[in-house]
Amino acid sequence: MVYRRTPAVQARLDAQRALIVQASTRVLSRAGFAGLSMAAVAGEAGIATGTVYKQFENKAELVAAVFETVVAREVDAVRAAAADGDVLHRVSAAVETFAGRALKNPKLAYVLLAEPVDAAVDVQRLEFRRAFAAAFEDAIALGVADGQLPPQDSHLSAAALVGAIGEVLVGPLADTPRAETVIPELVAFAVRALGAHPESL
Repeated sequence: MVYRRTPAVQARLDAQRALIVQASTRVLSRAGFAGLSMAAVAGEAGIATGTVYKQFENKAELVAAVFETVVAREVDAVRAAAADGDVLHRVSAAVETFAGRALKNPKLAYVLLAEPVDAAVDVQRLEFRRAFAAAFEDAIALGVADGQLPPQDSHLSAAALVGAIGEVLVGPLADTPRAETVIPELVAFAVRALGAHPESL
């Protein structure tokens, strides 16, 4: 007879998994991928190391779960910011949200954007970059359709923006820059790159 988990058991396991992911996120925020270990996560969560291994086979699987949870939240925030208004408002809001949230937690942002990780996690990172780009792509396509932006491949432009913004943040994140100077420059760059003018913001 095949064993089936009861709803109560599944709920307990799900809560335990969420606890481990939250603890992993805190460890990554302090120590990065290099400082993450199953033992460190267990200590952060207040559970046995064996309990972490029951939920996640290895470090790469654990980091992948963190990426899925944290980056999905960040993507949702960028999408929400870019949901309303004309193209310049949408792009500006998306850039401000993307960069602003990264600068609030630079160590974790570095992990998500650039820190060397396992190949499996790199594949997932690429998927999330595409998800970020999709939020920009919708705004760019709208701007082209409305005649607010010159004709362009919105998919390519969105990918280029996300890549450029991420690249800019990698250096400044390490030096803890002031958001009040970095973010306006990124917004101005983004609208110029799309063929608009910062003065029209």
